[in-house]
Amino acid sequence: MLFNSIVFLIFFTVTFFLFYFLNGTGRKILLFIASSIFYMWFIPVYVLILYLTILIDYFSAIGIENSTSSKAKKRHLLTGVINTCLVLFVFKYYNFFIDNYNFLGSGHLKHWQVILPIGLSFHVFQSLSYVIEVYRGNIKAEKNLLVYSNFVMMFPQLVAGPIERANNLLPQLKKCDHKIQYSDFMIGFSRFIWGLFKKVVVADTASIYVDAVYNNYTHHSGPTLILATLLFAVQIYCDFSGYSDMAIGVARMLGFRFKENFALPYFSKSITEFWRRWHISLSSWLRDYLYISFGGSRKGKFRTYINLMLTMLIGGLWHGASWNFVIWGGLNGLYLSVEKALGVVVANPRNFLIKLAKSALVFILICFTWVFFRAATFSQANVIIHKMLLDHQWSHFNPLNTNMLTSVFASIGIMLLTEYAVLRKKSFDSIYSLKRGGLLLAASSVLFFLYIILFGNSEGGQFIYFQF
Repeated sequence: MLFNSIVFLIFFTVTFFLFYFLNGTGRKILLFIASSIFYMWFIPVYVLILYLTILIDYFSAIGIENSTSSKAKKRHLLTGVINTCLVLFVFKYYNFFIDNYNFLGSGHLKHWQVILPIGLSFHVFQSLSYVIEVYRGNIKAEKNLLVYSNFVMMFPQLVAGPIERANNLLPQLKKCDHKIQYSDFMIGFSRFIWGLFKKVVVADTASIYVDAVYNNYTHHSGPTLILATLLFAVQIYCDFSGYSDMAIGVARMLGFRFKENFALPYFSKSITEFWRRWHISLSSWLRDYLYISFGGSRKGKFRTYINLMLTMLIGGLWHGASWNFVIWGGLNGLYLSVEKALGVVVANPRNFLIKLAKSALVFILICFTWVFFRAATFSQANVIIHKMLLDHQWSHFNPLNTNMLTSVFASIGIMLLTEYAVLRKKSFDSIYSLKRGGLLLAASSVLFFLYIILFGNSEGGQFIYFQF
């Protein structure tokens, strides 16, 4: 079920009014049923996989808390982590393993013809973080299976995040008897419309050009491929941050607070800062449960570089069972290691030109990695990069559809002005707190909704991160 669909509008309207009039246990049951229906809309039987991972980590966490010895606690932790990761491996990485095994000439094993369960990596990471936090003694194991199930599968963030932490979301789900305030609904609704604008108007329109060029990359020159890559950077940001905005908005309308997942990442002055602003819930997960577990920066410079590379390589593999994603993660790990070696610090220089130059450099470096993220194969990425670097025949530049490009750039301009000039200084909450702030949010939502109706791509596909 897509946020940008009529079906979801009907689904959420019914869910919202039922949730509003119910209380306590009734709301918890409703959330579980609604989340199950939301997930089953894709492939119904796959909800059983979701239930399986929930049961594995639910009982593992209780086992950890009830154990008296560190050895027993570790055994329950490993039971949860290994079995949950095994589910992820079977459905996401088995065929990748088979491909590499066969390529090395060790056998002729056949693929398992299976469709990847939507959002599997997201709810696996959310579930794992809960078990690890219980093991570390930072939180108590949740004894109510219904509450824990809603923590893992709450429908706004179920298939593409943000990856919520137990210490933030579980306390909100335990009581579930809060009164839905008008301010929450207004702020959440405005946030949802803003995310919808980024998805339908910017991302889905940019994807038309990106897909046309990347799907026929051998017929295009370097300048055309450069523009397509720049637009893909915009597309993936607006697609993913747009989903996060909508997820945060939907939860807020129901009275729940999710953590922020993006903070204007393309305005970063370093790669380190970029990864503190991009997909914050994942980058912080990788930092807390991989990088720090590997030793972080506590064991010398060389070990720090190794830890950064390992963390980002695994982060790349998390995105997809492909060497392209591993290379993408490796490049980001290399960037971070070089910055660490050069002593680059996250700072905000006062000089505007220096700010602009640093942000431009970071954007270019990130766009280079996006080639591997977008390309279907390594050979395709290799050809595209070769053309981008050496094939500078501007006479062969192909705008494809100038009207579409004009619409894309106009929408990007509106998006940048809104995010940088308005949201950089004030959040939706702080805007609402202004005098007549509610009216301002309502008026802007109406304007963006009209823009969506007039210029949105009604044929846009599902969100990019659903495949992860």
